[in-house]
Amino acid sequence: MFERLTEIEDRYDVISEKINDADVIADQTQWQKLMKEHASLTPIVEKYRDYKRAVASHDESKEMLNDGLDEEMRLLVREELNDSRDKMEQYSEELKILLLPKDPNDEKNVIVEIRGGAGGDEAALFASDLHRMYSRYAERMRWRTEVLSLNENDIGGIKEISFMITGRGAYSRLKYESGVHRVQRIPTTESQGRIHTSTVTVAVLPEAEEVDVHLDMNDVRVDVFRSGGNGGQSVNTTDSAVRVTHSPTGIVVSCQDEKSQLKNKEKALKVLRARLYELELEKQHSEQSAARKSQVGSGDRSEKVRTYNFPQSRVTDHRVNKTIHRLDAFLDGDIDEVTDTLITVAQAEMLKNNA
Repeated sequence: MFERLTEIEDRYDVISEKINDADVIADQTQWQKLMKEHASLTPIVEKYRDYKRAVASHDESKEMLNDGLDEEMRLLVREELNDSRDKMEQYSEELKILLLPKDPNDEKNVIVEIRGGAGGDEAALFASDLHRMYSRYAERMRWRTEVLSLNENDIGGIKEISFMITGRGAYSRLKYESGVHRVQRIPTTESQGRIHTSTVTVAVLPEAEEVDVHLDMNDVRVDVFRSGGNGGQSVNTTDSAVRVTHSPTGIVVSCQDEKSQLKNKEKALKVLRARLYELELEKQHSEQSAARKSQVGSGDRSEKVRTYNFPQSRVTDHRVNKTIHRLDAFLDGDIDEVTDTLITVAQAEMLKNNA
């Protein structure tokens, strides 16, 4: 491990010089590539240097114990020795995690797709709650959100929505949200006070750049139609809505939220690229299915990942058996406690597999 860390530190020093070189700065493509690599190596190098400082302090304290010290000084030196030893162990464990293979999509923006499942109008209302939850979380993280497509029902619920969350590390934090989310509560339409169970499916897709997936426009049929739904000057008056169909896979994406046909087409193609990229990722994962099944957050849309119980103000994540009793705060975007647990368990599994 430490040989690899030394190599990483050497590479970091080389890049640090290059990014300040005028010739490199003039070539923005190369400079941005180096800056991205520099940013990815910085936390590893900083932690490695912390470790080396702890080792130096440990060695110095050990050497001092061999000198002729009075009892009071020996106690102080022993305390420093133990402190530096604890830091060495802590930094060593943190470095193991930092050196784990990175998901190449972790730094990407995401496209989140939410669909009402079993439960009719109640499922659609909860889909709206989840959209708000992720939007509030994005605000907390200082990320930007943009609705790509939206299909609402008559009572303010969401039958289906696709929206983009733009921000560094968005996929690394949200990829564990994919799956079936179950809600248990008394619907507003329930006259006898019975608790109903409804479901909503969530899919979190890494945004696909053109270099990630080749989209041959000869395989895409683009249809335009008049937008429909609630409000808006363009509704039912102009052919601004766009439907794109990918012939090889049969994937269909519709977008009607913009008044501009061109903007709707751009958004629809963005979602199409993300779904094609997801298909490619699923193909890769199926080839490693044995390891995949044991991992937290496999991204399987049919997997029940979480239950939201309103009468008990309880949220339970079934993958890590984590339960918290502050449902209101969670639905207001305070989801980090569960997300951090999911990440920690996933890292522990990777450490075990790499041991």
